Amino acid sequence: MGGEEERGFEPATGDGPSDPGQVRGRAASVRSAFAGLLQIRRLTNGGAAPESVPAPWELHRPVRAVALALEAAGLPASAVGPSGGRTEKGYRVAAGTSRGTVRVEWLGPSGSGAAYEEESELPRCAAALRELGWTALLYRGPRGRRFLEVEPPAGGGRPDGR
Repeated sequence: MGGEEERGFEPATGDGPSDPGQVRGRAASVRSAFAGLLQIRRLTNGGAAPESVPAPWELHRPVRAVALALEAAGLPASAVGPSGGRTEKGYRVAAGTSRGTVRVEWLGPSGSGAAYEEESELPRCAAALRELGWTALLYRGPRGRRFLEVEPPAGGGRPDGR
């Protein structure tokens, strides 16, 4: 026995290997994990719309929570091969420069056109995250490359501001 069953589900951050043989099983795992996340929100968040803001669990694991949100939205994750080079085009989620923030980039192998696609794909990522209550701001970094800085909403992520 091995794989996801032993390690538990980990959302795709864009820094892992591509695994096209597990697409169908992966989709079911993503749906199940996302349903669990929404249930956690319902149970831990008060207010009129508990699913519309991140739960405390997400605020303590923002990279994982943001990666799950993007994967559940059907956006493709980038991937890295054994040599460390990018093998797939898509989002990459990593810890941001400030505590509790997350950086989302659109990356791919050299010559894949990822740099040109970031203008249309990062706003799609931002929209998926905003639907779930995250604040996603688009910036330009070195060499003009765009990225998102994602953080919990003002007030700590709870509908009641606590």
